[in-house]
Amino acid sequence: MTHPKSKPENGEPTAPAHFIHKIIEEDRAAGKNDGRVHTRFPPEPNGYLHIGHAKSICLNFGLAKEFGGQCNLRFDDTNPIKEEDEFVHAIKEDVQWLGFDWADREFYASDYFGQLYEWAVDLIKKGKAYVEDLSADEIREYRGTLSEPGKNSPHRDRSVEENLDLFERMKKGGFPDGAKVLRAKIDIAAPNLNMRDPVLYRILHAEHHRTGNDWCIYPMYDWAHGQSDSIENITHSICTLEFEDHRPLYDWFLDTLGVAHPRQYEFARLNLTYTILSKRKLLQLVTEKTVNGWDDPRMPTVSGLRRRGFTPESIREFCDRIGVAKANSTVDLALLEFCLREELNKTAHRVMAVLKPLKVVLTNYPEEQVEYLEAENNPEDPEAGSRMLIFSRELYIEQEDFMEDPPKKFFRLAPGKEVRLKHAYIIKCEEVIKNDKGEVTELHCTYDPKSKSGGATAGRKVKGTLHWVSAPHAVTAEVRLYDHLFTEIEPDAIEIPGSLNPNSLEVLTDCKLEPDLKDAKPGERFQFLRMGYFIVDPKDSQPGTPLFNRTTPLRDTWAKLQKKG
Repeated sequence: MTHPKSKPENGEPTAPAHFIHKIIEEDRAAGKNDGRVHTRFPPEPNGYLHIGHAKSICLNFGLAKEFGGQCNLRFDDTNPIKEEDEFVHAIKEDVQWLGFDWADREFYASDYFGQLYEWAVDLIKKGKAYVEDLSADEIREYRGTLSEPGKNSPHRDRSVEENLDLFERMKKGGFPDGAKVLRAKIDIAAPNLNMRDPVLYRILHAEHHRTGNDWCIYPMYDWAHGQSDSIENITHSICTLEFEDHRPLYDWFLDTLGVAHPRQYEFARLNLTYTILSKRKLLQLVTEKTVNGWDDPRMPTVSGLRRRGFTPESIREFCDRIGVAKANSTVDLALLEFCLREELNKTAHRVMAVLKPLKVVLTNYPEEQVEYLEAENNPEDPEAGSRMLIFSRELYIEQEDFMEDPPKKFFRLAPGKEVRLKHAYIIKCEEVIKNDKGEVTELHCTYDPKSKSGGATAGRKVKGTLHWVSAPHAVTAEVRLYDHLFTEIEPDAIEIPGSLNPNSLEVLTDCKLEPDLKDAKPGERFQFLRMGYFIVDPKDSQPGTPLFNRTTPLRDTWAKLQKKG
């Protein structure tokens, strides 16, 4: 079903309306929140953002922008054991790179530790919270199961005075880690397990990246989340679907405290084929050095995708295309790659690069002669201009473009066969040179001087066209070819070692490129003719020695799937 296009206040085109979009329109029509739209993106600074977070970023910031509202960037920094400033800086960089700005609205849950503590004291005074001595395992046992109700803790009926005293002593560091927690007193027999006296505070004698050692008790996510929304006057608290069962708790806290009450709405998180989006497993990949850090181009992190060569525009387009749904589903990774190809096809300059070179000598071409042949930079962009290619007697072509004993429909180079060199001449293979091991090391060919591409006598047809570079002028570079990190379509359900792709990275160190690519700058993107889209690695490239990452091959599986459909 195609939804009607929404009518944005800022005049910019938008994606088709979805259910959260419609909720906001209805709220504004009804005069709720005085017509305000105020969202937030609340990442935990315990890792790098991934493509699933990008969906949430585009949704929260996008809705705020469309309706003339605001979106806060709020760090849920309630666990000092796992959080670091490195992650805070990386998250901010990723959000900005994706094209969004939180202006002066950068907040932290730790900004509210004092207020959260006072509200916890208020719950105790109302008889709605108590200090618990049971261990974590005992709490789970007492809580019951989905089919069996829980049972009251022996400490549930402590007096208000005793609970206030114990909680104050917890705050002052009077107990070791794990000795006590503060729990809400709700309903130990509630059908929803989240309502069975959830933990609000735990003891952690750990230094916080912002508050230092000011605190040794830290709020749980469920306690900090809704109240932080309330403090910031959020109107629409948008979460992923796993928080749907937490919504009654979100509402209970705000209603019991009697404070401003935003509304929580849940949407389906992103699941992507051949991709792990579990933060725990991504951390495992990094800590076990399965990948080379959070920004490894095989990682689904925003920084990894950026280093791989994805653009913010292609990721935003992808998020628009997949939409916002209420039910979980898995999106084909090919759609993300399609969105990138669709953009790069219009913007990336075409160049020639031979990744696995095989030398070709044109025996009838003058030894000292050099020609300059014109080549367009991008046929999709009339303003991209052209460049001059150097052509000489000795060239490189791809090893896979030659077969000594080819099958019937092999239209590339073979003994006695002809091919056209892109933007140049037709050549014919006359002799195959091999080493002592019988390996092909060189081809001796002849060229047809009358077959020059674009010339008056260039009309002779051959079926194969190959890319090439001039051997004496070529730049030698390292190229990294990336593939799926996992072989399983849904690797989240499988343990990491069993589903890793042993061929996820191939490093080629003797690639031959057009000479002008020697000066390519980190972050520049190109289409290597017939080989795919590539980016100059922003991290490992050095001036004069660029290193290229393959962003994606040219083969467009998503477009083929759409045609079949």
